[in-house]
Amino acid sequence: MPDVDANALKAFFNVIQQLNREHKLLAYHDRSDGGLLVTLCEMSFAGHTGITIDLDQYCQDSAAILPTLFNEELGAVIQIEASQHNNVMAALSGAGLKNNCYVIGKLNDHDEICFTKDKQLIIKEQRIDLQRTWSATSHQMQKLRDNPRCAQQEYDRILDKTDPGLQVELTFKANHDTAAAYIRTGIRPNIAVLREQGVNGQVEMAAVFDRAGFTAVDVHMSDLISGRLSLKDFKGFVACGGFSYGDVLGAGEGWAKSILFNPKLHDEFARFFQRSDTFALGVCNGCQMMSNLHTIIPGAKNWPHFGRNQSEQFEARFAMVEIQDSPSLFFAGMAGSRMPIAVSHGEGLAEFSSNSNLSAIKSLVTMRFVDNYGEPSETYPANPNGSPQGMTGFTTSDGRFNILMPHPERVFRIAQHSWYPSEANRITDDDDAPWMRMFRNARTWVG
Repeated sequence: MPDVDANALKAFFNVIQQLNREHKLLAYHDRSDGGLLVTLCEMSFAGHTGITIDLDQYCQDSAAILPTLFNEELGAVIQIEASQHNNVMAALSGAGLKNNCYVIGKLNDHDEICFTKDKQLIIKEQRIDLQRTWSATSHQMQKLRDNPRCAQQEYDRILDKTDPGLQVELTFKANHDTAAAYIRTGIRPNIAVLREQGVNGQVEMAAVFDRAGFTAVDVHMSDLISGRLSLKDFKGFVACGGFSYGDVLGAGEGWAKSILFNPKLHDEFARFFQRSDTFALGVCNGCQMMSNLHTIIPGAKNWPHFGRNQSEQFEARFAMVEIQDSPSLFFAGMAGSRMPIAVSHGEGLAEFSSNSNLSAIKSLVTMRFVDNYGEPSETYPANPNGSPQGMTGFTTSDGRFNILMPHPERVFRIAQHSWYPSEANRITDDDDAPWMRMFRNARTWVG
């Protein structure tokens, strides 16, 4: 068991929370499995940066180097701006931790992991070499379990020293609420938040459409089958993500067939799509469902079928996409923007029945997966499902009906993002993330 002073642990927790609230911490990692050496290496790997560690202050005796590097007693490493050194040390001292805190190192520009003691070099390795060694066992397991080509592509990403990482590049003003004038009228058009057994994304979807100025109505398929509700009472519907009929392959296709093979539902959906004042959105499982309704959706004949990811695994990631120039009502004014989005699917591979269909759909592509350099990607994991040319969103020629494999409704608030630009580079002044724009565009389109 680790040695622990309960009062010191409580003080440490409280002061770390305080420093975090004051935005004085750049990074934090607890010391646990593997000790200080592994902690620092993992921080270097995550940050794609070299580090130079001087053990003089922390390790008093050269004979204690190994226990210093590998013991797993309670502790943590924090990274701070050099300009915040005095403020942070004062806060730690005020918490009674002055004798437990040490300055141990800094970043370097050589992408090397270096440890020294008494000006003698203990370790000096390229960060990439150590990271590939650290990842090698997982890589070998992944090659056996998953698609080995995808596993190799992910492993080879470590070799890229210049990868800029996630980013946000917008062609529109994220703070501009395009739907504000319509929301002020107090008119809130009805949108059906459509779900089936097993669907689980309806709450986020209702929340984002509500925020955009709609009245979101929970509509289960049984409501339509029984006649309790009808699509004639809605301006739009959104088919939500999750696993309809449980966690099975082809779930969205089964959902579509429950419509196509039911004469009443077939006719009701067909009438909805034929109206000139309606719109619809399918996301993830709902994307798969709507793609299988292409025979009754005007302008959707070239939409792809969605099959199992090339990685042969369910993919839950934060991936980069670029908005394409298209007639989509959802993406008006957003073409050329690049930003991260939540991905959560097992069957997102866009499959086209012919090369002619692939060529014909290009002007109706709304979204592509791109790498961190902004280039359309077919490489894993930048493209998590392997779709050709990174295609992952489609619309119809009039822009009213749209399908997306990623989840914009899961990132419409900044608080939902696992990463976003620093305070100095924030692109919004409030909690709304750039993805709010597409839902506000829908409210603007309704008028």
